[in-house]
Amino acid sequence: MPSRDHYGDVLQLHADLWRVPFTMCLGAVAFFLVTVLIDREASRGALYLPGWLSVGGPDDARAILGAMLGGVSTVLALIFSVALLVLSMAVTNFGPRILYRFVSDGVTQATIGLFLASFVYTFLAFVVTRQQGNRIFVPQLTLMCGVALVMASFIVLVIFSHRIAMSIQTQNVVAHIVADLDWALAQMAAGAKRITLIPPTPAAQAERDAFVARQDAEGGIVRASRTGFIQEVRMQALLRAAEQHDAGVRLLHRPGQFVMEGGALAQVLPATRAADFGPVVEQGVRIGQQRTLKQDLEFGIAQLVEIALRALSPAINDTFTGLTCVDWLGDELRAFALVTQDTGACSGDSGSIRLAWPPLKLARLTASAFNQIRQAATGNPAVSIRLLQVFARLAEQVEDPPFREALRQQVEAVWEAVSAEALVKSDRADVEKTYRRACDVLGPR
Repeated sequence: MPSRDHYGDVLQLHADLWRVPFTMCLGAVAFFLVTVLIDREASRGALYLPGWLSVGGPDDARAILGAMLGGVSTVLALIFSVALLVLSMAVTNFGPRILYRFVSDGVTQATIGLFLASFVYTFLAFVVTRQQGNRIFVPQLTLMCGVALVMASFIVLVIFSHRIAMSIQTQNVVAHIVADLDWALAQMAAGAKRITLIPPTPAAQAERDAFVARQDAEGGIVRASRTGFIQEVRMQALLRAAEQHDAGVRLLHRPGQFVMEGGALAQVLPATRAADFGPVVEQGVRIGQQRTLKQDLEFGIAQLVEIALRALSPAINDTFTGLTCVDWLGDELRAFALVTQDTGACSGDSGSIRLAWPPLKLARLTASAFNQIRQAATGNPAVSIRLLQVFARLAEQVEDPPFREALRQQVEAVWEAVSAEALVKSDRADVEKTYRRACDVLGPR
């Protein structure tokens, strides 16, 4: 499984299959222009090329180029077929939330791009290789570079085949999602250090509640300029703008939540500054059509939950994958609890609250991580036992009272569901033993 010091996979690029191939094709055209210019100068006697670069006359050159064109085009069609098959399998086995990872795979993009670039380069070389009367032009350097490019393409094809075989394995998919979550947690911790969060004390929380109440009563509304998911909030920029304008800003949504065009996005005090803060909030809150993991931890949790639900469905019935997801969900909650505590507000240089937002609490993450899996585990004592074990382990390491109460609710819900099931005595005894252990760790209410 992944380490906790890197962002998933360094070979993850843009979530599309055209940007890298198109860029590599343009590079192939530029490279062709350079090599064919050198060949023209050599044909005029202005340059000297080594004799070993020669492949013979125009007929020989066109035969070689034609063979390379046929091979490259055939393999390119095969690569597209394999890529589409893998995307179809990913949607079926892991769900559409995971599709972006396969589309943005750097090896897949580079392989498609290299074969497309080889095809374009070889085709252009085929076109300029000709014999008209006594005029013969055989771009020897260009042809040899085309051979090298095709050979490199087939080497990358081997890497692509290995990559595809590894990428569709469930444990690797889970590992990459966990690594992405770890990266997002590290980014969140780094961002929290760049602003002054209010401390999690009763007095500070009371000040935040008063700030929110005043915003509700007197704050001016800043409305969303487009519909979509909040992908990123630039806290530092908003805090700096609030300081400069001597204002207070309350964001009404956190990353991952959906907003509609014209809907309330933020509140500003004093209300007269709301019109001025419209462009500031629009620049500081990025809205897009899809959820991303950059600041949306719930999105990563949802990916693991979706894999677990599909694994536990009657159609697939893969209990081991479900257990793996439960284990890693528990570990991610532990990591979140140890990284930082989202207090939902930060103060400026003056010490007063300048920016507030809906905090992401451990209790909410717990419900998002385990509610659906617990419901899908009905009739599966192995998953129920693993859930109870994970809750006990979390209770041993995290002392946050609301989080422990959320764990207690999950423990009781699992036991209530198991009590209503018709299990054999040995299975019921195993579940009850694990339940008692979780209750002992959580302690009395």
